[in-house]
Amino acid sequence: MSGCVFCGIVAGRVPAFRVVDEPDGVAFLDTRPVFKGHLLVVPRSHLVTLADLPVEALTGYFGLVRRLTVGVEAGLGAGGTFVAINTKVSQSVPHLHTHVVPRTKGDGLRGFFWPRTRYVDDAEAASHADRIRAALPGRA
Repeated sequence: MSGCVFCGIVAGRVPAFRVVDEPDGVAFLDTRPVFKGHLLVVPRSHLVTLADLPVEALTGYFGLVRRLTVGVEAGLGAGGTFVAINTKVSQSVPHLHTHVVPRTKGDGLRGFFWPRTRYVDDAEAASHADRIRAALPGRA
């Protein structure tokens, strides 16, 4: 897509420190990493959100993400990884991308990046679960 920086990286028009360039996606270093080695993994085609990723592409795309988590841990000596996708809210580039962030014990990153809350009671929790379940699209 014209004007999309991630499409430019995939096409080779925008420079990036690529780690992987495969049919299932492209992975490159984030220019503003949470920690050094923070990767962004993008599908080759311009898709805005996870919901836009075709079902038939799930295995290949998330297989690539999985392989990269192993590579980040082994290659950087990380104790683990944080894997995340923002969809619409806080999605700074409107092109599906998955963050793979190296983690080490004591790195200062504490859980999620947002405040936590509690349900008033079990009935409120059950109501939220029911509303989500009722809105789920059919199985593919």
